[in-house]
Amino acid sequence: AVMLWFFAMARIPIAQVTAIGFTTPIFTTIGAALYLGEYLHARRIAAVVVSFLGTLIILRPGALSIELGALAQLAAAPLFACSFLIAKKLTETESSATIVAYMSVFVTLALLPPALLVWRTPTITELGWLFVTAVLATAGHYTFTRAMQAVELTVLQPFSFLQLVWATLLGYYAFSEVPDVWTLAGGAVIIASVTYIAHREARATSERSS
Repeated sequence: AVMLWFFAMARIPIAQVTAIGFTTPIFTTIGAALYLGEYLHARRIAAVVVSFLGTLIILRPGALSIELGALAQLAAAPLFACSFLIAKKLTETESSATIVAYMSVFVTLALLPPALLVWRTPTITELGWLFVTAVLATAGHYTFTRAMQAVELTVLQPFSFLQLVWATLLGYYAFSEVPDVWTLAGGAVIIASVTYIAHREARATSERSS
């Protein structure tokens, strides 16, 4: 899935990559119901749909042309969903640190042969950025795995749409990219959806425990 994502990034606009990539929560929600036996509450389905609409408001993607990059990203979405389903299953027997460690080792071994075919020794600066990327990615995978241990996957999916909100804030403060009205409107929709599902799930958990 990651290889397909990088393949798509090199061939189609980032807005298209992002728009197609946010179909992953839909595949994950369906997969969680079919293979993990998670119950699809109406509020969870609504939260995923509303968050996806908020994403489309921000991205305002035009009609996607049938390009190889678009097809690659579309293929990556269900593969990412499958990885989430497997990781969720593993949380029943393994710790978050173990799952992330296994993933890092297996990904390194799997990608080393194709990487050697196009190898170029990175500069010191590039190594520094790669190190930062690795630390952030590992931390992200670890915290996401911890979240999967705590709640069902269908609960988590609307939260994935917050990535666009954080990306917008980072772009503003780091690169002086001023968000337009569509970004603000879509972000408001996403935040409202995530706030709603978080409140409802917390309330449901409280009622069950009492």
